[in-house]
Amino acid sequence: MTRPIQVAMIGVGCISGIYLKNITGLFRDIHLLGVCDLIRERAETAQKEYQIPKLYETMYDAFADPEVDIILNLTRPYEHFAVTKAALEAGKHVYSEKPLGASLAEGQALKALAEERGLLLGGAPDTFLGAGIQTCRKLIEDGYIGTPIGSAAFMICRGHERWHPDPDFYYQYGGGPMMDMGPYYLTAMINLMGPIRRVHAATRRTFARRMITSSPLAGTPIDVNVSTYIAGTVEYASGALGTLFTTFDVYYPSQARFEVYGSEGTLLVPDPNTFGGPVCLYRPESKEVRELPLVFDYSENSRGLGLADMANALRDGRRARADYTQTFHVLEAIEGFETSGKTGAWVELSSASQFTPSAPMKKAVVPGILD
Repeated sequence: MTRPIQVAMIGVGCISGIYLKNITGLFRDIHLLGVCDLIRERAETAQKEYQIPKLYETMYDAFADPEVDIILNLTRPYEHFAVTKAALEAGKHVYSEKPLGASLAEGQALKALAEERGLLLGGAPDTFLGAGIQTCRKLIEDGYIGTPIGSAAFMICRGHERWHPDPDFYYQYGGGPMMDMGPYYLTAMINLMGPIRRVHAATRRTFARRMITSSPLAGTPIDVNVSTYIAGTVEYASGALGTLFTTFDVYYPSQARFEVYGSEGTLLVPDPNTFGGPVCLYRPESKEVRELPLVFDYSENSRGLGLADMANALRDGRRARADYTQTFHVLEAIEGFETSGKTGAWVELSSASQFTPSAPMKKAVVPGILD
């Protein structure tokens, strides 16, 4: 068996738990060599619980470690740029949590740096590689809904201050519902419908100040400095149209919906923040909604799947499925919505010609080992 690709994790916050579990227990092509966090106790706890060989004092120690192949950037959104930039400058490949950067300018700089250094750069979300979205992609490509003509996706909730232990950053630079949750929906949209040519949106900051009600900061006010109600429209390169609505301002009884409309039927797509189902199809012949079986692997929470795929791509010299052409296209769409909300104009996406959906997933012969 070939040597696993060595990974160093930077940031051991809320999202790190599932990465730690999956990297150490599921994916066999990667090995977690070390961890680092500004709060040392977090890194120490992770190191002990998951028997991680190294604890780095600073992220620069991880970047200087010759054994490290890929840096896993799990820092907060507004920190992604600085961490990823420093890692690339040190000659490391990088897989980052979403978004690629907190602005299009940051994304452009990272993209240029990775290309200049010949390094792999990519990141979350990797939920599109799971059984749910991959099954939907196969159904569309096999003609179950005919020619795709449109899509509609809605992410509706009342914000994260009700449950997150430290939610302030969701309402600052790099935050907001489109930057936080939009990547899941947009990534699924472009993998099912193809690249986006242009976007249009109306945006609003509904509440200038919000109150934290979760522990341990209950009663602490938050000044809101980002749009929290975004009604977006997309025009795909194919000519199909779509809508994407995200908000942190609304009470809603469930996790909204995501649909793809075709000339011969409609596909009800599972929540793109998950890896599994249900996947449902409506055809006029039956006049009923039918749930279909998932025909791919990874229906459970498989975060780290994109990282494992990048490791495999690094070894085989192929394109990573969650590479920067995808994360940059998503970032440009997100900033395009915000720009359109301010100007009222359609915003053309320059990256539309640079993105094509990556190869579909293949069934695993052995769970945790990718093609």
